[in-house]
Order: sequence, then C-alpha cells, then structure tokens
Amino acid sequence: MRLPSRLLRHLSLGLALLAPVAAMAEPSAIYLVRHGEKMSEHGDPDLSPQGRARVQHIATLLHRTGITGIFSTATQRTRQSAEPLAQKTGLAVQLYDPKQPKALVEKVKAMRGAVLVVGHSNTLPELVRLFGGAPGADIGDNEYDRLYQLTPTVGGAVNTVLFTTPSP
Repeated sequence: MRLPSRLLRHLSLGLALLAPVAAMAEPSAIYLVRHGEKMSEHGDPDLSPQGRARVQHIATLLHRTGITGIFSTATQRTRQSAEPLAQKTGLAVQLYDPKQPKALVEKVKAMRGAVLVVGHSNTLPELVRLFGGAPGADIGDNEYDRLYQLTPTVGGAVNTVLFTTPSP
C-alpha cells in the first residue's frame, strides 16, 4: 500500500516536531523533601505524630501534580514520609542509595511527569545541586518544613522554588 505524498509530508513534519520532545525526556517537576519529624535521634526511628501529620499534608499538596515516581532512602522515616503520597497515587515507593546520588539523578532525569524524592537533611542540598537547582542554606537538624520544587526551563536551566510546610 502506498501512502499519498501529502500524507507522508504531514507524517514527516509531525515526527520532526515530536523528535525533540522525545529526546528531552525529563520530569516536568522534581519535588524534594526531608523526611518528617522522627520519634528519636537514635537508630532507625519511626515518624512522630507531628511527622506523620506533616507528610499527610505534603501528600495532599502533591497528589494532583502528576506524580509519576516516588523515591525514598531505605530508612523507616523516609519510607513512612513517602507512603501517604504513594497511597494517594497508587505508585510504589522506589528505594535509592543516598551514597550514590548521581545514580538517582540519572534515573529521575529519564522520567516524565513530576517526581518526589524523600531524603535527609545532609543529602537534600547535594541532590538539589545535582538536579541543577539552588538549595539555599544548609538544613538544620530540627528543620523539617522545606519542600523544593525544581522545574526545567526551555533553555536548560532549572528554576528552584522553596516552599515551607506548616507545622502540624
């Protein structure tokens, strides 16, 4: 079967227009947050009631943003921080190794849609930098309210918006 030349031109033009989009497979937004408040400073503690309330609030904020991936370290507090959004979206939480941040960045940058990354006070600033964002000041040991939103621009730069989540 031979297609008419006019149809072939339209198909070729359509494919040419879509090719750059396919090559730019990257998330529409990357959200990064520290785990919620924890019960203890020792071992691998669960979230405190305040921490559970905070992560429920974050899940409510993000569940309509088109989240297509949720990443967490293997600690109880980060997995518990990711779980409310995973339940709202039906997505599985994917674990990552905080000692290999570049592997996470590569994996996330290959995705489409919005992505949530849950980490720690000592790993989030580096992740924000690796994603091309501006982390701001160091995260204090008692600071749990930062929510970073990183969005790519047409020129390849990354816009960083820093939200704060209210204390429960």
